[in-house]
Amino acid sequence: MRFGLFYEHQLPRPWGPEDEHRLLKDALDQVALADRLGFDYVWEVEHHFLEEYSHSSAPEVFLAAASQRTNTIRLGHGIVQLPVGFNHPARVAERIATLDLVSDGRVEFGTGEASSDMELVGFGVERASKRAQWEEALDVVTRLFVEEPFVGWEGEWVHMPPRNVVPKPLQRPHPPLWVACSRRDTIHLAATKGIGALSFSFVEAAEAKAWVEDYYGTIASEECVPAGFAVNPNLACVLPLMCHEDEEEAIERGLDGAHFFGYSLAHYYAFGQHRPGVSDLWQDFQENRDRFGFNRSAAATTGQPLAAQLTAVLRGAIGTPDQIRELVRAYEEAGVDQLIFVSQAGRNRHEDICDSLELFAESVMPEFHDRAEAAEQAKAERLAPAIEAALARRPPARPAPQDYVVPALPQF
Repeated sequence: MRFGLFYEHQLPRPWGPEDEHRLLKDALDQVALADRLGFDYVWEVEHHFLEEYSHSSAPEVFLAAASQRTNTIRLGHGIVQLPVGFNHPARVAERIATLDLVSDGRVEFGTGEASSDMELVGFGVERASKRAQWEEALDVVTRLFVEEPFVGWEGEWVHMPPRNVVPKPLQRPHPPLWVACSRRDTIHLAATKGIGALSFSFVEAAEAKAWVEDYYGTIASEECVPAGFAVNPNLACVLPLMCHEDEEEAIERGLDGAHFFGYSLAHYYAFGQHRPGVSDLWQDFQENRDRFGFNRSAAATTGQPLAAQLTAVLRGAIGTPDQIRELVRAYEEAGVDQLIFVSQAGRNRHEDICDSLELFAESVMPEFHDRAEAAEQAKAERLAPAIEAALARRPPARPAPQDYVVPALPQF
């Protein structure tokens, strides 16, 4: 089992002139601490216009800053929005490659298509075409990484002449590919494309086991045709985290943040009516949380296994080291490769987040890290024939065009 941290950069109202500055600086301190403690990944989202829920609109900038304050932690885009209204594929390839170079090859390249109308409509992306745009852009970006020069593309959404996109990433053929998944069908889709599945919906271990079985069964089948030029067989799940020796204190420090994370997510993706610059999600959350399943008193029940509470009340990994250890074991036994923890949520305090990370790293993480390398080696050996067969089904990089010349000035 590997462990990551997940950042939306949440900032509930009201906020002052310095609050966004402090938010990002605290997050960088947390990532630097996580690197020293031995966490494996940090994942940073790309969202736009989602006030309070996510102030992370330029993840490449934040991850570049994190790369210079860390040494070993993997730097994950979780995710880059690939529909062309958000990001041109050439710009994506350039940014990912540059980040890979300045981080000494530590980039994980997660992708997605966006879901909220706040973002889609804001960038003129049609909901009906966003999946097709993601698929086409992903094919283009991976070719931009490996083709020298890129042969060009005339598709439905991307139109680009031959160009040699530089720089190229340090990791060859390219950084590991992932996709954001919120349902079982998108996890299956990830497997058909040979890319890692970032499950950003809170699921209990028993449900995750079924997802894992389908995912790895599909990776090993003829249905898998890689989207990139390497296969990244990994499945990660997201959970809230607040670790403390006293269960009641863990709940006090972390539960409201976890619930606000869920409530604000649902506001933008399910039930909300948002007025840009006016709506106050934190106030709405305080007044309406019980109506939408975020009942504090139910979630704060103590003395029970965390797994028994996860689905009903979004408790997640909020509790003592012993409670969290048992919960993590359940995901490990289900075959989940990575747990990604949400600690920076709602009004969770920076100091409490740091204390939690330190205690988790000291009391919980070592057991699972001790088993991780052998498990990963066994998985690699088990999947090697299937991955080789899958890559043989993937169309190769295209040969360079002959006699294609770009004049310095227009020729009339």
